[in-house]
Amino acid sequence: MKLTAFLIALLMLTATYARAEDWPARPVRIIAPFAPGGTADTLGRVAAEHLSQAFHQDFFVENRPGAGGVTASLAVARMEPDGYNFVVSGIATHAIAPVINPNTGYDPVNDFTHVAYFGGPPIVFIVPKELGVKTLAEFVTYAKSRKEPLTFASPGTGTSGQLVAEYFAQKAGIKIEHIPYRGAAPGVMDVMAGQLTFGSMTWTTASGQISAGTVVPLATSAPQRLADFPTIPTFKEEGYPDLVSTTWFALAGPARLPKDVVMKVNQEVVKAFARPEVLERLKVEQIITEPMTPDELTRFVAAEYARWRPVAEQAHLVKTN
Repeated sequence: MKLTAFLIALLMLTATYARAEDWPARPVRIIAPFAPGGTADTLGRVAAEHLSQAFHQDFFVENRPGAGGVTASLAVARMEPDGYNFVVSGIATHAIAPVINPNTGYDPVNDFTHVAYFGGPPIVFIVPKELGVKTLAEFVTYAKSRKEPLTFASPGTGTSGQLVAEYFAQKAGIKIEHIPYRGAAPGVMDVMAGQLTFGSMTWTTASGQISAGTVVPLATSAPQRLADFPTIPTFKEEGYPDLVSTTWFALAGPARLPKDVVMKVNQEVVKAFARPEVLERLKVEQIITEPMTPDELTRFVAAEYARWRPVAEQAHLVKTN
C-alpha cells in the first residue's frame, strides 16, 4: 500500500512538472474583475500583450465585473492551479473587500498565488476653488472650525478613495461624512460645483479638473511628488508619513500554481512594465509601478490586508453578518 501511494504521488508530481515545462500549451485567460476601460482592464491588457509575445501563445483578457470585483476573484480562487487562469487582483478585491465583508468566500492571501505587481494611481484630495483653502494645513484648520462634519465624495463605499479619507480624518482628528458615488466622475463634478467640501479620488479621475484649474488639489498619496505636477505636495511631506498608498493592481492565480510558471510570468511582467513605451503610457494616468518578486508581492498583499482593517473598523465599515 505504501509503495502504491508513493508511485501515485510520484506520477502526480511528474505530471505537474510536465505540464509546467510545456506551459503554455493553449491560450491563457486573465480575468479583469471590472468593466472594460478601467485601470484594471488597461493594466491587464498591457500584461497580456507582452506575455503573448514572450510565450508565443495567446493571453487574453476577459472582463467579468460584479460585486466590486469579488465575483471574479472568488471564481479564480476556486479554479485548478494549472497556469491557465489568472485574475487582476488589487487593493479593492484583496485588501478592502475582505476586510469590510468577511463573507467574500476567499482568503485574499492564502487562497491565491500572488504572481506579479502592476501598479496603480495615487489618491488625491481636491476641494472647490470657492472654499478658499489652498493647503492641507488650511484644510485641517477649516475642518476643525466647523461644527458639522465635512462632506466628501469618493467613487463608492469601501473604495480606496473612502479609506484614504477615513484614515486621514482619523489621524488629523477631523470629522467627515462620506457621500458615496457610483463612479468618481459625478463626485468630481459635485466637488467642483461646491456641493461637497472635498473629494478623495484616484488621480486618474480627478486629473482633468486639476489640469483645468477648476478644483484645488491639496495632496496626493504618492510616495513622492508627481514629476508632471511638482507643486502638489504628498501627504507624507505634509506630516502624514504613513499615508502612502495607491489604488494598486497585480496579477494573481489560484493557490499552489507551479513555481516555475509563476517565476516565468513574474519575470516577463517585470520586463513589460519596464518598457519605455509602457512607462510613457502609464505616465498619462500617473500610475506608479515597481518590480516585485512573488514573495515580495505576497508580503505586500498581506500587509495591505492588515493595514486597512483598523481603518475600516474605526469608520464602522465592517459588516458583522
